[in-house]
Amino acid sequence: MIWQRLRRTIAPLLLTVLLLVTSCSSQPASRFDQAQRESTQRGAAPAVVKEATQGSEFNKFFPKDGDGFDRVFVQEKKGFAEAKLNKGGKNVAMLSISDTASTPEARKKFENSTQQIGGYPVVDQGANITAALVGNRYQVKVQSRDPSFTKSDREAWLAKFNLGGLAAIK
Repeated sequence: MIWQRLRRTIAPLLLTVLLLVTSCSSQPASRFDQAQRESTQRGAAPAVVKEATQGSEFNKFFPKDGDGFDRVFVQEKKGFAEAKLNKGGKNVAMLSISDTASTPEARKKFENSTQQIGGYPVVDQGANITAALVGNRYQVKVQSRDPSFTKSDREAWLAKFNLGGLAAIK
């Protein structure tokens, strides 16, 4: 009987002490904390510049649903918006707009472009991505996710974006 009463009293007491001790101990810094400190000390540039266009501003320039295709927005953040292009319930392509204000080096790949859509330079990035540079600032990409979605499909969907409206963003 004494053991039962003692056990009922000591168990919660030991548990409380254990929780108190572990919660008050300092956690060792993670490797990410160390990397953050180092990049801050170096004066590294922020990932997205404050001048970057808000991702929600891009949504109105994406092509509309139609011809059996459904557009589903999947990501929106400062400087970027992305949508899946589905047909018959299957993801066939990804559509995206990104602001190159944060990544000016991304514009260089368009310097020697020989192809245009809507008057804007276009390049292929590997076998599955076709991109346009709009207003020397916004990169519009169509990426095939299914072999049935060809280069000519990517080019046709690039032309469906409201590229002129996107170029007019100030």
